[in-house]
Amino acid sequence: MAPSKARRNWTKGFEMFGRSFLLPVSVLPAAGILQGLGSAFTNADTIKMYPWMQNQVFQFVMGFLSKMGSAAFNNLPLIFAVGVAVGLAKHEKGSAAVSGLLGFLTLHTILNFLLSTTGQLVNTAGLTDTAAKLALADKMQTTVLGIQTMDLNVFGGIITGVIVYFVHKRAIKMHVPKVLDFFSGPRLVPILIMPVMSIAAVAFFFVWPTVQAGIAALSVLILKSGSIGTFLYGVVERLLLPFGLHHGLNWPVRTTELGGIFYIGGQEYQGTIAAYMAELAHGGAINPMITRFSSGKFVYNMFGLTGAALAMYTCAKPENKKKVGSLLFAAAATAFLTGATEPIEFTFLFVAPALYGIHAVLAGTTMAVTSALGARFLTPTGHGLINYIIYGVLQGPRTHWWIMPIVGVFCFVMYYFVFRFAIIKFDFKTPGREDDGSEIVLHGKDETRKKMGVHTLKDNQPAVSVASAKSGKMTDHDQAVALIRAHGGPDNIEAVDACITRLRINVKDKSLVDSKTIVNDLGAMGFNQSGMQSQSIYGGHANVLKMEIQDILGMTE
Repeated sequence: MAPSKARRNWTKGFEMFGRSFLLPVSVLPAAGILQGLGSAFTNADTIKMYPWMQNQVFQFVMGFLSKMGSAAFNNLPLIFAVGVAVGLAKHEKGSAAVSGLLGFLTLHTILNFLLSTTGQLVNTAGLTDTAAKLALADKMQTTVLGIQTMDLNVFGGIITGVIVYFVHKRAIKMHVPKVLDFFSGPRLVPILIMPVMSIAAVAFFFVWPTVQAGIAALSVLILKSGSIGTFLYGVVERLLLPFGLHHGLNWPVRTTELGGIFYIGGQEYQGTIAAYMAELAHGGAINPMITRFSSGKFVYNMFGLTGAALAMYTCAKPENKKKVGSLLFAAAATAFLTGATEPIEFTFLFVAPALYGIHAVLAGTTMAVTSALGARFLTPTGHGLINYIIYGVLQGPRTHWWIMPIVGVFCFVMYYFVFRFAIIKFDFKTPGREDDGSEIVLHGKDETRKKMGVHTLKDNQPAVSVASAKSGKMTDHDQAVALIRAHGGPDNIEAVDACITRLRINVKDKSLVDSKTIVNDLGAMGFNQSGMQSQSIYGGHANVLKMEIQDILGMTE
């Protein structure tokens, strides 16, 4: 029993960690499009091919777009520090954001102080920008927001966000003396973050050089794994998708040293996204090692899954083909244009997990072959036609964009015949082949995971408790349950909030609110009603009760 619980906790933690990346990386598609378009029309190679692009106004506009996009890619560590903290926090996300920013600045300010006082700070006076960057990189240092510090790259931002989350989680519910009520709850978090991140900076100062050497060695191992490594990455990434764990694999590779360390134009870049954007802006040949985990995704999203959809269509019963065809065509078109593959992938995962396993192997094979043939295009996210044009075709011949449709034809054929053989051989009940006359539909991830017994963070929403409030000293949870009942129950509560001292609950019917119980039995120091809002005075504890009630009712901020 214990190993099973430990495994569930590990899976939950890994999924939470991966999902926390979603907020900081959500800005990258838009930023990537801006920088991709700008770079496509401002690099020297493209201008030589199309002299009309030398127009000053056109170059100004394209350069403007490129700089807009670079604002995100040049500050990824900070974006991750704030984004991960906010993504992990369940409550008071504004406090988490401020604490993430302050924690990040504190970390690098203290690292600068430690490097300076120990005489390890690299002197870049009199050096050119390129020479200064190389000198800093040689000593594993860099400049972050004008602060010369240790080069933690995106890892520094991620670790800062995680530390802020744990401090935030405890501090917002921490009881403080009543005279310090103003500094309780969300206002306490940034206060505590400064000393905590200072201690973290000291730990980084002594430990990080060894950790970084290990990460660099692992990065080299990944890069040297060649086609086998690309194949395994593709297979594992697809197998993690149903469990919601693929983000924990993808984003460290895309944004940290695990994806590789690349020197472009005399500057070091870590992670595949930052390196690719730098390659686009710098011009010249693109290192295929940067794009090896991305190029093949375009192929199987656009061609492979289309072949699988056609196989399912041809295997459907004649009388069902019209409806099956319309459903599969829409799903295949979505995957082809945008790279959104959920309707197709989760459909054959729902009807036959073995088909999904076949897809994972074919996807890994496609990625390995595409990379081995020299394809050199990448996107921050969304491997479909739109991004293929922006990050592949528009960047000119240096991306070898023509490899994709060539490999795509073979990938389409491979998926079609393998899926058709498997469906007929093992009589998989893909859409239109059902024996019970059930409705013909494509299946989404929620119902598929439910069928498979797979639980993700979304399944862990707290249920409403119906326990009676206890007399005497109650836990925060019991007090919150009793307050819900005293406000007429869950169905009568519309919103829950708190200021410095007051718990504010908006209700539908204020006649159901039992103010006497709230004051006499549930510890409120006072009670007031303003319209449909009940205000119970709990001092600094009001914020804690707000969060407990929100958890019980499944409310989000």
